Amino acid sequence: MISPVFIFDFDSTLVRIETLEALADLALKDAPDAAERKARIAALTDDAMNGRIGFGEALKQRLELLALRREHVEALTDRILDEATVSIRRNVDFFQRHAERIYILSGGFREVIAPLAERLGVPADHVLANDLIYDDEGRVTGADTANPLSRENGKPEVIRALNLEGPVVMVGDGWTDAEVKLQGAADRFYAFTEIVSRPKVVEAADAVAASLDEVLYAEGVAGRWSYPRNRIRMLLLENVHPAAVERLEEAGYSVETMKGALDEDDLIEAIRGVHVLGIRSKTNVSRKVLDAADRLMAVAAFCIGTNQVDLDAAADKGVAVFNAPYSNTRSVVELAIGMMIVLMRDVADKSREMHKGKWNKSATGSREVRGKTLGIVGYGAIGSQLSVLAENLGMRVLFYDLSERLALGNARRMRSLDALLAEADVVTMHVDGRKDNTAIIGADQFARMKPGALFLNLSRGHVVDVDAMAAALKSGRLGGAAVDVFPEEPRTNADPFDSPLVGLDKTILTPHIGGSTEEAQEAIAEFAAERLLGYLNRGDTTFCVNLPNVQLAEVTRAHRLLHIHRNQPGVLAELNRALSDAGLNILGQHLKTDERTGYVITDVDRDYDREALTALKQLPGTIRFRRLH
Repeated sequence: MISPVFIFDFDSTLVRIETLEALADLALKDAPDAAERKARIAALTDDAMNGRIGFGEALKQRLELLALRREHVEALTDRILDEATVSIRRNVDFFQRHAERIYILSGGFREVIAPLAERLGVPADHVLANDLIYDDEGRVTGADTANPLSRENGKPEVIRALNLEGPVVMVGDGWTDAEVKLQGAADRFYAFTEIVSRPKVVEAADAVAASLDEVLYAEGVAGRWSYPRNRIRMLLLENVHPAAVERLEEAGYSVETMKGALDEDDLIEAIRGVHVLGIRSKTNVSRKVLDAADRLMAVAAFCIGTNQVDLDAAADKGVAVFNAPYSNTRSVVELAIGMMIVLMRDVADKSREMHKGKWNKSATGSREVRGKTLGIVGYGAIGSQLSVLAENLGMRVLFYDLSERLALGNARRMRSLDALLAEADVVTMHVDGRKDNTAIIGADQFARMKPGALFLNLSRGHVVDVDAMAAALKSGRLGGAAVDVFPEEPRTNADPFDSPLVGLDKTILTPHIGGSTEEAQEAIAEFAAERLLGYLNRGDTTFCVNLPNVQLAEVTRAHRLLHIHRNQPGVLAELNRALSDAGLNILGQHLKTDERTGYVITDVDRDYDREALTALKQLPGTIRFRRLH
């Protein structure tokens, strides 16, 4: 089978700019009528690309408007490598491996195209473009009219003259590119829409390609990726920070965002066809949702906790779940410190009185945090960092945790929760959201606290009985409380909020903003996005909370086979037998298991029959199989 010959347009295809418009920015920088002339040039370019004016006439008129000089062309040439389209940059290897069967065909100018062609490995005689003519003063006087590309229907004429062998594939964004196929000089035409989509061109195309990866995938040519990333749909809910969207789109994925959370029924409807789901704390991903997810590969929780996701069900489906366990730690800790100080000084109530016109200057009930005892329930990332900062404020720190934790500074571990409650002037909750932690603080626990102690909950709403807390506040058993999380929270900012704590004195209520700082949300977005990309692009499960953790390097000069299976005897032996029977040469292999799931990563030589992979997908115990390159 003869491999295709690829013909690529230049402007808005190999590069993200239109050459003449970029030259206009340089040549007309100081012209008093620059805006008017640039607008006319842009309009002529659009008319030519959409077939409303002949290319030769459009080129002539645009050059007349420009008043170009050699230095303008040289300035653009010097930076043209920086203008390469994103999907072109990530597929340089394709160009270099297939250079002898690649041509660049453009109504633009050879000297501007040459540096990028050289970078891509395309031979100089495969660059088919216009040649500018200069006078002795270095002024551009026009283009070489003997070159067919300077006039109408030049592209088909040039391609036919090459007498190319094999199917000819034209890739471009403009009408002159469509004409190559329409006039029989190419077998297939892809409307390239990564930079611009022109309706008339799209209508004339055999297929639309939102990136070069789409073209290579459709043509059966090995590109940078095994599957076009823009075909992988990502749905990010709950107003995930734009940094995540930017990073994921930059990597080539299709990202859809929604501001609010979705309930189960709406999520079941929305998740069909979605490959990656991004959530925060309000969206619950149940087994029922996962059963409806026909393409889901990964879930990213853009927050600390993952109790809103059925992790076992996700593992059973081979869906990797990631979170950002440390990214908002500092923000939560700072809010806890601030709340303690505000409660100790009775700032909230005094501020409310001031707004009503009441001046109540008094030291009664106003205390320093220095010398007080802080009891931290849950000594993980947040609790331990809070411990350090509290000590720096002069507080004595006690903590209680079910897991073995290293005490930082002078913090002292307590043998029981009751012992901590009895000694602490301030009790602050920093436990995770597991079901076992439901209502671990209730009426009995409030009764064991020191009279007048302060209570903070910045962890999960269901870990505290709020009715019991309200009663303790009303009776004076608690001297004050600050609560950032609630058993029932509105799904959107437009929904109403209600709680037994509303309206109580010495009670600070905040709308789950512990980790909601600009810094924390950006850090969470970056961390979770990178974890997703690591998994999607190379199979890396570092920080995955429901599958075995394996740290992996990029795939280079190999294909990577990812096999997620139930942890049962004999799977690896069967897998390797299938690889051997298929004649695949193994370059490297990793196996990692946990109590329910196994994960095998195998790098193999690229030369093999793709049908051989069918047996790997059908091995007993297989949950999910993926191929990467």
